Amino acid sequence: MRLHEYEALDIFEQNHIPVPRRELVSTMHDALHVAGEIGYPVIIKAQVLVGGRGLAGGIRTASNPDELKEAADELFTSEIKGMPVRKALVCEKVDIVKEFYLGMTVDGYSGKPVIVVSTEGGVLIEETARTSPEKIAAIHIEPSFGYYPYQARSLLRMLGLEQKLITPWSEIIGQLYHIATRYEALIAEINPLVVLSNGVLMAVDAVLEVDDSALSRIRFPLPDRVDRIENPLERRGREIGVTYVDLDGDIGLISSGAGLGMASMDIIGQKMKPANFLETGGGITADLLYRCMELIMMKPDLRGIFINVYGGINPIHEGAKGVIRYMQEHNVKIPVVAKALGNRQEETWEIFKSGGVHVVTEAATEKAVDVLYKLVGPGKKANTGRPKANAKGK
Repeated sequence: MRLHEYEALDIFEQNHIPVPRRELVSTMHDALHVAGEIGYPVIIKAQVLVGGRGLAGGIRTASNPDELKEAADELFTSEIKGMPVRKALVCEKVDIVKEFYLGMTVDGYSGKPVIVVSTEGGVLIEETARTSPEKIAAIHIEPSFGYYPYQARSLLRMLGLEQKLITPWSEIIGQLYHIATRYEALIAEINPLVVLSNGVLMAVDAVLEVDDSALSRIRFPLPDRVDRIENPLERRGREIGVTYVDLDGDIGLISSGAGLGMASMDIIGQKMKPANFLETGGGITADLLYRCMELIMMKPDLRGIFINVYGGINPIHEGAKGVIRYMQEHNVKIPVVAKALGNRQEETWEIFKSGGVHVVTEAATEKAVDVLYKLVGPGKKANTGRPKANAKGK
């Protein structure tokens, strides 16, 4: 569960990480009132759970009430990547001398926390890694021992930081590690962490994503998980009990597992572009697959659907019945290709074929995707489209 920026900043401030003066607002009049108390210039930032807010016009600077009124009016009547802007954060505009990046995540290979620091802040860390890898340094933390300040000092010296910054830097790293472990975070990030003209280090942006599996263990107040799902399709996915991530392609996807779904997205992305990630979580019933079809067909301009399911204990023929029922009731005209293997697969193939689904009986997903590609063509620019767990930006 990813927290809004204002929520993450509150947690950072409670844990002694310096942050700007700020207040959450939901109307233009509130924004003007807050700015009058903070003092101009101010920055108004849309509070939506997407990356790339800045590039999408979701972060604006205002030097006077007229500029703020215009910015707030535009924000509160806009959508950013399909998300309506209902709240915004009005922050003081600080005098920045230098921007850095500081983040902590979990290394998927070692299973250990990793602290990442870069002398290039305010941009996606992936972009810095691609263009200027020498500006990034990282250390792994052994969970059984925890974090020690000397580790941060060593890391910072690797990047050639000024001596006077090393102590305050190491303190903030320690606090970020404390937050990440306390909240069982998948990502804890400050981008940028800035040096002000008075020499103070300050977090002017904050990202905190809590592991969904840890929510029942966390004994600190957290906002409701479903209420923050602003994308209506993702909210609907949560309601019917599947994992759904909305993407910007035009090929619908239904899979019966996360790994199978991600592999399918990668293969689709070689020639086409997935419109979504959807995995059923293991359950394959007629009603669930009907609802999955209903969900992905809510996406406009869909050109085709790819179904990739595997049945171990679950008999997959029931799921096929749900797909066909939806297609017949709603007169689905776009091509649907299915690769279905496992429990009662032959029966499943016959059910799919009876409803006009193109069935691929081979194990290789590439072959099935090729069938769909021949039916629909390239369409939108091919790209993996895989959702990034640590999508960043402003």
